[in-house]
Amino acid sequence: MNIGIVGIGGYVPEKRMTNHDFEKFLDTSDEWITKMTGIKERRFAAPDEDTSDMAVRAAERAIEDAGIDKNEIDMVLVATSTGDHRFPSVACQLQERLGLRQVPAMDQLAACTGFIYSMVTAQQFIQTGVCKYVLVVGAEKLSKIADMTDRNTAILFGDGAAAVVMGQVGEGHGIKDFQLGSDGTGGEYLYDRKEDHMLAMNGREVFKFAVRIMGDMAQKTVSEAGLEPDDIDMFIPHQANIRIMESSRQRLGIDKEKMSVTVDRYGNTSAASIPLSLLHELEKGTVKEGSIIVLVGFGGGLTYGAITIVYGK
Repeated sequence: MNIGIVGIGGYVPEKRMTNHDFEKFLDTSDEWITKMTGIKERRFAAPDEDTSDMAVRAAERAIEDAGIDKNEIDMVLVATSTGDHRFPSVACQLQERLGLRQVPAMDQLAACTGFIYSMVTAQQFIQTGVCKYVLVVGAEKLSKIADMTDRNTAILFGDGAAAVVMGQVGEGHGIKDFQLGSDGTGGEYLYDRKEDHMLAMNGREVFKFAVRIMGDMAQKTVSEAGLEPDDIDMFIPHQANIRIMESSRQRLGIDKEKMSVTVDRYGNTSAASIPLSLLHELEKGTVKEGSIIVLVGFGGGLTYGAITIVYGK
C-alpha cells in the first residue's frame, strides 16, 4: 500500500513582527538577525487566538483540498508543544470543533520534529488497515512561551499551522522511507523553564547537534529509499536557522535552488514549519505531482527525523 498526502492546507496569523520591531525593545538589529538566522519577519497570533484556532483553519483547508467528507477522517494527530491547555489535547478540540465522528485523537510532542513523527504514525495506522484517512496537523503559538527579554531566542519564533490529510495514493507515490530518532542526553539544551514555562535554549549546543543530525538524516533517508541526491526535486528542512539549513543542504549535496526557504517570512514555527514550507512550494509550483521531496527536522528532546516521499495522489 502506498501512503502519502492527499490534501494540504495552512494558516498564519495576520500580524507581522519584523526585525525592526524587535529593535525597539531589544539590543539587536535587523542586520544581525538576518545574518545569523535568515529571518526577516514572523507572524504572531492575536491575544485571543490560540493554537487550536490556527489548527482548525489549517485542517479545514486540508480536508477541502483532499476532496473528502470530514466524516471519512478516522484519526486526528496534532504535533504541538504549545497546546491551549495541558489537557484536553488540541487534537480532541479539533475533533469537536470540526464536527468529526468520535475518532481517536491525540497530540504528539516531539517539538520541531513533531510533524514528521505524526506523519509516520499516520502511515502506520493506514498501512495496517485501521484507518483510511488520518488528519495530521502541525500547529504552534510559540509567541506565548517566548521570553521577550532574551534577544537570543525571542527573535527566532513565530506562530502558524499547517495540516495534511494522509491516505492511500497511487502507484509510485507516497512515503518511500522514513528515519526517526532521539537523543535524550541533549534534553537540557532546549526546554521550557519550570519556574515560568518560557522557552530556554543553549544555542551553541543545539546548533552543533542540528548541523550534524539534519545532514546525516537527509543522507540516510535518500539512500534507504534507493535514490541519489540528484534525484531529489525539493529539500524541505525544518526552518530553524538558514545556516543550519545550508549546512544540511550542502551535506546532502543538492543545489541551492532545490532547498525550500520560508524562515525569512515565518521564522521558526516548530512543528508547523515543514508543512508550511511544503505548502509554499506547492503554491509556487516548485513541488507538483510526482516530485520527489525530502523532509528533515530536529527539535527539543532532542528529537530528529526525515522522510523521503513522492508527492501526489
